[in-house]
Amino acid sequence: MNTNVLRGLSILSFAALLTACSGMQSAPAQKSLYDRLGGKPAIQAVVDDFIGNVAADKRINGFFASTNIPRLNSMLVNQICEATGGPCKYTGRDMKSAHTGMGVTDAHFNALVEDLVKSLNKFNVPEKEKGELLTALASMKGDIVGR
Repeated sequence: MNTNVLRGLSILSFAALLTACSGMQSAPAQKSLYDRLGGKPAIQAVVDDFIGNVAADKRINGFFASTNIPRLNSMLVNQICEATGGPCKYTGRDMKSAHTGMGVTDAHFNALVEDLVKSLNKFNVPEKEKGELLTALASMKGDIVGR
């Protein structure tokens, strides 16, 4: 067969394949963790409850004794919203500089996580979403503990 004919058939075959594929439906995209959590209202509810848990937790509440709680609440909501794929923007300090010199230990960090899990459980957050959220937040541990 002539080389030009083969080239033409290859181009036609490729074009037919592209046309066939364009008619195929792709798998539905998975919703963001933000959407699966219930959006900003659900995040706000969890953060409100979480801050109450922390305030009652004698292991760690001393770290927050002079904290502007309404500002902390807003920053946490925006941080979680952004970290889970939501439209919010976290504008606070990075975790490393925010926690330098505080003396946060693994035990303190773990107490905070326990308080968060308590709130997530209260609002019946599914295990998959809970795990994804905790994984996202756990990535900050190295910047928070021992700084």
